[in-house]
Amino acid sequence: MSEGTLEMKRLRVGSGCSIGAVADDWNGRGRCIGARIRGVNVGILDEQVLVLVFRALNWDPQALCAVARVSRRLRAVAERVLWRELCVSRAPRMVFALTAGSSSAPGSGRFGGGWPALAKLLLFCCGAASAAVPGHFAPVSRFSKTSGRSFLSRRCGGDLLYVSDPCEHAAPGAVGAGDEDVGAYRGVFRGFMRSRTRACLVGGRAPLEPRVRCPYCGARVWSVTAAGLAPRSACRRLGAHEGRLEYFVCVSGHLHGSCWLARLSDSDGEGERDGFGSLSDDDGFGAVAASEDEDDGRMAL
Repeated sequence: MSEGTLEMKRLRVGSGCSIGAVADDWNGRGRCIGARIRGVNVGILDEQVLVLVFRALNWDPQALCAVARVSRRLRAVAERVLWRELCVSRAPRMVFALTAGSSSAPGSGRFGGGWPALAKLLLFCCGAASAAVPGHFAPVSRFSKTSGRSFLSRRCGGDLLYVSDPCEHAAPGAVGAGDEDVGAYRGVFRGFMRSRTRACLVGGRAPLEPRVRCPYCGARVWSVTAAGLAPRSACRRLGAHEGRLEYFVCVSGHLHGSCWLARLSDSDGEGERDGFGSLSDDDGFGAVAASEDEDDGRMAL
């Protein structure tokens, strides 16, 4: 064996020993060896860069979806950080209220069903399958705690529920569609696992629907209407016919439903709009956070 080869061999052994010594030192201090050796440019460094990029893009949801499809690593960062930041930027008061009772700081940590599901609920109208109305991107929405109270029975009055204004659609080919529209709405509970609504559903042995899934997280759902927990105030709030309203809540606490809306006259419509306009606890969302309190809490993307 040549002298040069022997020297190279000694260098490799020496470098291997030094790395092993450093690794032993890290291990003795209880630190993660893999993160120190292999993770030089992962974790919070990349997350901070992505947060800055999407903040500059005004948290464009379509761009975020495209990035999340690039790789598993980017998808993990999106699910852990980016979707949460999008929700906070679009509906800060709503997110603060929904996470205020959690063990972590409001607006951070985990959320029932996951942050991607909440972001989809904020940005996507699920339509009405019973009336053949497809779902669609909803650029302007408003969620209200006052509307949510109208969907709670007296036994569940202590729960906190945000519900959106109904998204109105003309029902294709439906009988009487010239006089009525289909309203699709969605909402979310705070701390659904500890809510009175869930306790009533479980205690009353309400069956999970075999053919319906949550359009936001894919979980199984209960029919609140079939369980007898849908109050009449929900119909009055939406301006719907009694007996023509149905909504579901999934095991993660996401609510979705539809109803048949009677078209209002001009005088009725003004009164209804004034009623909605007097709300003080609404939370709209959109691209420009500075305009959140303008136009009755609604913001356009």
